[in-house]
Amino acid sequence: MALGEQVYGYFIPTVNLMGIGAHKETTNQVKVLGGKKALIVTDAFLAKSGMAGEIKDLVEAAGAEAIVWGGAEPNPTDINVHDGLKVFQNNNCDMIISLGGGSSHDCAKGIGIVATNGGHIRDYEGVDKSSKAMPPFIAINTTAGTASEMTRFCIITDTDRKVKMAIVDWRVTPNVAINDPLLMVGMPPALTAATGMDALTHAVEAYVSTAATPVTDSAALMAIKLISKYLRSAVANGTNMEARDKMAYAEFLAGMAFNNASLGYVHAMAHQLGGFYNLPHGVCNAILLPHVCNFNLIASPERFADIAAAMGENIEGLSARDAADVAIEAIQQLSVDVGIPTGLSTLGVKEEDLQVMAENAMKDACSLTNPRLATLEDVIQIYKNAM
Repeated sequence: MALGEQVYGYFIPTVNLMGIGAHKETTNQVKVLGGKKALIVTDAFLAKSGMAGEIKDLVEAAGAEAIVWGGAEPNPTDINVHDGLKVFQNNNCDMIISLGGGSSHDCAKGIGIVATNGGHIRDYEGVDKSSKAMPPFIAINTTAGTASEMTRFCIITDTDRKVKMAIVDWRVTPNVAINDPLLMVGMPPALTAATGMDALTHAVEAYVSTAATPVTDSAALMAIKLISKYLRSAVANGTNMEARDKMAYAEFLAGMAFNNASLGYVHAMAHQLGGFYNLPHGVCNAILLPHVCNFNLIASPERFADIAAAMGENIEGLSARDAADVAIEAIQQLSVDVGIPTGLSTLGVKEEDLQVMAENAMKDACSLTNPRLATLEDVIQIYKNAM
């Protein structure tokens, strides 16, 4: 390879089903993948809801068996993964179906990778550490935010270190991703807001990433456009099916972007807040996003100007630098409008913990594609600015 050349990969599930009623295709996908006994990985709430029961019925309609396991906690842990693995193995399951948001999908990915590769989930922290494919995997999404249903990213908390491990491995990409806005109608406003801002963070970080390509750029900009137009409506009225449908597309597009361009310091820092305090990931991203953008601005003002335009802001006649400021102001206004807390201190974050979290953030895989190089002091200051 000549100096200056670089090869870019593109990762996505083999089958992606979207639109109202898409979850009913589960039966056919189980038949196609050939599973005989599926472990449905979900959270405690969904395990008791009619939704988990409906998915179980759809699996059984394919002539397969299904077991519902509701042990995926918010910010899933290594303990959750290995508890679920025991259920998978003890019941001789040969297929995994995740139902829920990012926590369910990530926990299921952790179960799947250890089921076929052995060892402990921490053995797979980093990039492409596995050597064997997971069991057949269907991811049924119920939130419009993380895009874990279609990515090669798996985030699991190491309870010993209180650190969120970033497992980036093409083998954890589900075979089938299903995004049905009907399953998202029940999301309360606060969760709709947090997951929507998570999706916006994915799109923004992917767009300014050092690994961005024209393919990821197109997905990121459309995601930003859709989120800016429809997130407020989805938060205001969760039964607005147009808003739900467009947010489902937006989170998927944002996932397409960051799954291939990766992320930056918003996620590297948010992972530490989740691991250290068990805080909601989307809220942490939303609070950190404008502050990291402000730090990154000088690295790529033209790209932030593009973000302002995608958010529907009038930047005619402005310099790229001034338009970039408009983008950050628009991000902050959207966050305020949908009710995101104003600072980390309101979530109980303590200043004495910033040093160790900053040190861990600099080791996070997501930091590698941030557009501006950061020192430890820089990361600590960004945390302080977000307090």
